Amino acid sequence: MTLLSSERLHTGRMLNLDLDTVRFPDGSTGTLEMVRHPGAAAVVPFLDDPATAADPRIVLIRQFRHAADGYIWEIPAGKLDAGEREAPERCARRELTEETGYVAGRLERLTTIWTTPGFTDEVIHLYAAYELALSDGGHARESDEYMEIHETPWSEAMAMARGGAIRDGKTLIALLFVQGFMKTS
Repeated sequence: MTLLSSERLHTGRMLNLDLDTVRFPDGSTGTLEMVRHPGAAAVVPFLDDPATAADPRIVLIRQFRHAADGYIWEIPAGKLDAGEREAPERCARRELTEETGYVAGRLERLTTIWTTPGFTDEVIHLYAAYELALSDGGHARESDEYMEIHETPWSEAMAMARGGAIRDGKTLIALLFVQGFMKTS
């Protein structure tokens, strides 16, 4: 697909909306609404070493989300600072501390996902954090962030995912990625 032109319809704090004219693979042209997003990073914070602990604990956040009309379970996450062209690992570290008050001694990249490529270019870089310590300053949440921190055993997080209590896409993918591809006990 080839971008022929793009018209900015809305510029916002979190995202922009463009109307793109594109040439499709068959040579035809059309218009698509595209939500432009700078990208994000999210992190599965391990309080215990998953290689040695029988049921390692992780940090989950129960956060109010307007779009979900209530509180949902998530891992710490946030958008990349587009103005600074922030590196995903730096964003993951920053968001972990801002939302939970923890600092990671070690961060490991899991994968990168497209959230909903049918209408947005947003990607989320997923990480696991280890060797956590509380920061001197505690958390530094934004004024519109309402969340609770929960230390959750891995087995309970998996039960929450299996039972439908965790419905956030990035959180499910990150947790199931760790479960499927990394040693957790």
